[in-house]
Amino acid sequence: MPRIYIETFGCQMNEADSQYIADRAESAGYAIATKPEEADVLVLNTCTVRDNAERRAYGRMGHFKALKDADPRIRLVVMGCLAEQDRDRMRSAAPHVDDVFGTKELAELGDRLATWRPEIDERRADDAEYAEERALLMPLGGSADAVVDAFSHLRAFVTVQRGCSYYCTFCIVPHVRGRFDHRPASEIVEEVREKIASGAREIMLVGQTVNAWRDPADGRDFADLCETVGALDGLERLTFISPHPKDFTESAIARLARVPALNPRVHLPLQSGSDAVLRRMNRKYTRAQFEEKVDLIRRYLPSWAITTDLIVGFPGETDEDFERTFDYAATGLFANAYTFVYSIRRGTPAAHWPQVPAAVASARFTRLVDVLNAGTRAYHDRKIGTTVRCLVSGESRKDAARLASKSLDNVTVIAPKPPGYDEGVFAREPWIDVAVETAHVWGCTGTIVRRARAFADPGSPVERAPIDLVGAR
Repeated sequence: MPRIYIETFGCQMNEADSQYIADRAESAGYAIATKPEEADVLVLNTCTVRDNAERRAYGRMGHFKALKDADPRIRLVVMGCLAEQDRDRMRSAAPHVDDVFGTKELAELGDRLATWRPEIDERRADDAEYAEERALLMPLGGSADAVVDAFSHLRAFVTVQRGCSYYCTFCIVPHVRGRFDHRPASEIVEEVREKIASGAREIMLVGQTVNAWRDPADGRDFADLCETVGALDGLERLTFISPHPKDFTESAIARLARVPALNPRVHLPLQSGSDAVLRRMNRKYTRAQFEEKVDLIRRYLPSWAITTDLIVGFPGETDEDFERTFDYAATGLFANAYTFVYSIRRGTPAAHWPQVPAAVASARFTRLVDVLNAGTRAYHDRKIGTTVRCLVSGESRKDAARLASKSLDNVTVIAPKPPGYDEGVFAREPWIDVAVETAHVWGCTGTIVRRARAFADPGSPVERAPIDLVGAR
């Protein structure tokens, strides 16, 4: 059987696209490889939102060249935003890449996988040395995506919208993904039903500016969509990423509050606390208008966690501009924040403006991260002594003796596997109640006390490990 290896850089939109390609590949008879040296087709799904992601993608193409040199029969495919932006440049910068598929060519890549399969099958059947040659190739690291395990089906992405029409001056997305392209509600609902039938316990609705979604058929808005999806039989939990503050009206927030299945968290990208910077960014709201959205969320959804994005060192950012951002971050409003030093993106207006010196941006970044981490740690500290219900995501990457999970407000919770741990049992009963004992900036740790088949089930007790009195000294 031919094998495909998929590696993804970037946002949840790219993750959803990778899963689409994985599903198409499996339908065409491919197995999903966990290591690049095992695969016949290597797929690199790229991002170009930030310079670091672009450099990592080109670096990874260089890693894969070693595999191509050892076995030219391997097909290397690059897809995603960088493929869309650098289609011509990539041919000269990475000539060993066999195929390039832009953001609007996902279906075409899916079709091509099916046409490549007979050639791969014939080659495998005729080449007795095939397995031996592959065994000699050295592992290159990286992280495989779309690999199926006992827990991978529990969370599912459903894309509701592609592209963006807002043209923030720092953002390349409208240029590589195009303007808004909204899927009909009927297609979205049907896909959600399919995911639920396949065992998904949590559905994430994904869009570049997800709450700008409108049904092409009748104009229904994103709150309408959440109400419809939230009422589907078998749906346990619902969440979404990534909204824009501009599109959160009071009516929309009030209607979201009437969807019990929604997880209590919202990502609300601020980007800057300075009105002058927000204008240059073309964010389409002021600091006061952002705060109005926060007040509405606090009024209608008082228990929801608010997370955000912040950019430091945007062109023209003064010390006063930064202090406004810093002061707002220091209020402790945000349960978590994704903070970035501005990086030039080719093809955007901000790339042509006078830049903040790197040393200044770096110093600001350090200060901002420190105060945001303090807020995040304080948010996690409040969970100590409570029991939180989480959805298992699999073994901890750092310790196979522990399970990783996510709370409803998207906090990572790690706990030791209980005595007699059985992966099959926890895959069937993946909701766990964890008694939280310690908190960190990255999340919390604790002990599993119950597990449940469905989110609404009370759950059954889990045997607890005996206390190690000797080791506790």
